[in-house]
Amino acid sequence: MKYLFFVLSDENRTNISLKNCFIKSSLFPKILNLGMRFWLVLLFIIIFNLGFSQVEQAALPADTLSPEVNTEPLDSLKSDKVDQMIGFAKKYLGIPYKYAGSSPAGFDCSGFINYVLKKYNFDISRSSASMAAYGKRVKLAEVRKGDLLFFKGSKLSSTVVGHVGMVIENENGIIRFIHSANNGGVQITTFNGSKYYVPRFIMAKRLEY
Repeated sequence: MKYLFFVLSDENRTNISLKNCFIKSSLFPKILNLGMRFWLVLLFIIIFNLGFSQVEQAALPADTLSPEVNTEPLDSLKSDKVDQMIGFAKKYLGIPYKYAGSSPAGFDCSGFINYVLKKYNFDISRSSASMAAYGKRVKLAEVRKGDLLFFKGSKLSSTVVGHVGMVIENENGIIRFIHSANNGGVQITTFNGSKYYVPRFIMAKRLEY
């Protein structure tokens, strides 16, 4: 019977006993065949899994594959809603100021903002001071339409909110807001350069409409 011998040597070139290093040559084809089958099966499994993964991924909704896809349409919807809100608010330009007023017969500052927001199903507190607790604070330079601006009242030395208005635009840093003031009722005011509102400004807030 024929045998195939392997001779191994270590660093010291010591021969290992041939008795412990042989295998029958007739076993090689079987071992080789089993090895090839194993690798073929493994390769098939890998290819199958890759193909299935790609098909599964293609079947997923677009928003699952890339969540940011819906961000732009969502922003667009919010922008449309804010535009409608501002358009609605402008319908009341010229309505007289009325202390504690919250109807088209007359508005105070918070009554006007509350009236406009409620029209678009946004429930918010009635006073300007309590309104200031809503939303997240934003830098004045970063305000956009729909943001709320909060000011001190008539007393410049005050440290509490006493007036509120809604930004209708911020074009090249020029901020305009709509509000109801006791010196003219519902009106649009340019914030920049205002000797009255600039020193009384406290903060800007952004609501999640």
